[in-house]
Amino acid sequence: MKIFFAVVILLFSITVSSQPEKKAAMQKADETQATSMLADIHAVSPALERYTRDRLIGELWKRPDLSPRDRSIVTLAALIARNQTVQMGYYINLALDNGVKPSEIAEIITHLAFYSGWENAMSAVVSAKDVFHRRGITPDQLPPATVELLPLNEAAEKQRAASVEQNFGSVAAGVVQYTTDILFNDLWLRPGLAPRDRSLVTVSALIAAGQVAQVTYHLNKAMDNGLTQREASEMLTQLAFYAGWPNVFSALPVVKDVFEKRNR
Repeated sequence: MKIFFAVVILLFSITVSSQPEKKAAMQKADETQATSMLADIHAVSPALERYTRDRLIGELWKRPDLSPRDRSIVTLAALIARNQTVQMGYYINLALDNGVKPSEIAEIITHLAFYSGWENAMSAVVSAKDVFHRRGITPDQLPPATVELLPLNEAAEKQRAASVEQNFGSVAAGVVQYTTDILFNDLWLRPGLAPRDRSLVTVSALIAAGQVAQVTYHLNKAMDNGLTQREASEMLTQLAFYAGWPNVFSALPVVKDVFEKRNR
């Protein structure tokens, strides 16, 4: 566990200065990249460029029920879960512009190593390393490998652990052990990402990957952690564009069931 966090921090280590003029140049470069992206799309599909400009950038990202910061978190989670790295640098830059902290991006990547796979996280490390380097983000802005963990809800964890042990202890004892020891007694308690945001990342990644079986548990956990129904609904709208309509429609019956049961 400690080795992985150390590797992430090592890969993110940089020595670029953070002079104001360099930051201004970076922002201009980001704007140029966005313009270039639209031009590239137009060269292949003018219709797709129009949808990207008018619907995606001009409309979706401005909808009121989910903040630009949260939309960036949802989008990054979807890209990492699907290992889609071509535009990841652009969206990491956008996330930073929208208020996501470098430390939170580091924690999102770390979290998704477990929920989307180690190599997906490593692909994201490469994209983030380049962005961090260009922005002059230094290791002291990133979470350390070992931190003081948040308090554990012992009653809830005892119930979860007992249920998983009863259902799957005889099937995959190692998975059950690591689920308790690493995920719920360590990873979920790291303070660099608020529990509500960690849940938002998890649910977004599950839906983006078409893994609806775990959505009920994690969506309930997200809402217990402070995600509102309106925000969860708008998360689905964001994911329709970034993970595809079929993945979202596959999740809709599960999400509907969670909403209805919580509203009784």
